[in-house]
Amino acid sequence: MTKEELKRRTKIFAIRTFKFINTLPKSKSTDVVTYQIMKSSSSVAANYRAVCRGKSNADFLNKLKVVDEEADETLFWLEFIKDLEIKCDPAELAFLMKEANELTAIFSAGIRTIKARTPNS
Repeated sequence: MTKEELKRRTKIFAIRTFKFINTLPKSKSTDVVTYQIMKSSSSVAANYRAVCRGKSNADFLNKLKVVDEEADETLFWLEFIKDLEIKCDPAELAFLMKEANELTAIFSAGIRTIKARTPNS
């Protein structure tokens, strides 16, 4: 997957996540969850763009770690929605959970690869 394809994929993920959370019922608890997931899912897309502009290997690695953490946090919040049994589109929730998991795996693998190639990282 190219950088451009991954930029597009992370942006689509954030957009779909925003659209999904807009369908959730309104309550104090969903307000908290939706606020957190809006921040983390959009951070995946925005920070991956920053990764692509990394100024050095260390800068690239540090930014990629942020993206990895945000993708994993998004997965947490999606799982939380499922565990709380919040009324939602189960197919879209399953898709977003799968996508968050795959993105986390992609970024984690990238971090491992960079660390293996770069001494003292």
